[in-house]
Amino acid sequence: MNVTKKNLFKRQITLPEIGEIGQQKLQDASVLVVGCGGLGSPVAVYLASSGIGKIHLVDFDFVDISNLHRQVFYSLDDVGKSKVAVLSAFIKKRAPFTEVSFTTKPITKENVFDLISEFDIVVDGTDSLPTKYLLNDACVLKNKPLVYGSLYKFDGYVASFNVLQKDGSYSANLRDAFPEIATDIPNCSEAGTMNSIVGMIATQQVNEVLKLITGIGKPLANELLIYNSLQNTQLKMKLKSKFLKDKIAKLFKMQTYFDAACTVQNSDWQISSEDLRVKLNDSDIELIAVLPNLKLPFKVHQTIPIHQFDADKFDVDYTKTYVMVCQRGFNSYKATKLLKEKYPKLNVLNLSGGISSYNK
Repeated sequence: MNVTKKNLFKRQITLPEIGEIGQQKLQDASVLVVGCGGLGSPVAVYLASSGIGKIHLVDFDFVDISNLHRQVFYSLDDVGKSKVAVLSAFIKKRAPFTEVSFTTKPITKENVFDLISEFDIVVDGTDSLPTKYLLNDACVLKNKPLVYGSLYKFDGYVASFNVLQKDGSYSANLRDAFPEIATDIPNCSEAGTMNSIVGMIATQQVNEVLKLITGIGKPLANELLIYNSLQNTQLKMKLKSKFLKDKIAKLFKMQTYFDAACTVQNSDWQISSEDLRVKLNDSDIELIAVLPNLKLPFKVHQTIPIHQFDADKFDVDYTKTYVMVCQRGFNSYKATKLLKEKYPKLNVLNLSGGISSYNK
């Protein structure tokens, strides 16, 4: 099939606000999409379909069957495969004028500057709070606009952070809305979400990128859009730039942006779902949930939210084997690590893969 830019993007070029000049701006633009799940995967597909010339995908994770209800560009046949590899192949089939590449390593404090340096705009499609702040702070330090998106149950949040203004200053960033990294907010896997709100926020992010590149419309700069899907209501939170580059530079030096989901877990500290089922009723097993309101397939002996977890105050019994539990095995591993560091001889195990794995 003979595909040209004019026929592929005809409906978009027809818009007088876009035209051939705007379409060429899209072709010349480069976008980094970090996180290729419910937000990042549709963002990447829509941007490529709009004619963005260069897209780089970053995600270390693999397609899981529990992803599919909201990550609609993956199929049952893709389960177990690299998200970015599958998504890249999908985009190449339908966007011949987009150069797409990917990275399968987590974005970290050590590699973030190298990753963002080559791109005009960074899109945050992650569900990791430490990573969101890492991207925000790095973009402020390197003068990169960041298109932010996040989800909590039926609510979605969108903003364009750190956008260059006409007076040479930069618009507000994530820390102007939420100064510190919260430790007690569950992600989508832990709190749950509907696929409709995920898709709506993703396309809002696409909308922001297209406006920033073409220069049309009014981006969500200096404001945070909050949308509730149950009531179909939205509000815009006005933001002021208070966390400027010098302040964020100091924070960047101090913070690790540690995310347990991106770390390699000690295999000696794990218990599989199969082994736990066998030992579930043993008298020496004590189950501890580290997130509240989990839908558990078994009873736990106590719940200690991870943000309140203090190894120094833990009531230790060396005759017991403690099994730490959360939704995906990340926060529970953090609690396991805290206990093992404080009490090396204590029998503490992490439920590998969490409740998500146990329920399969």
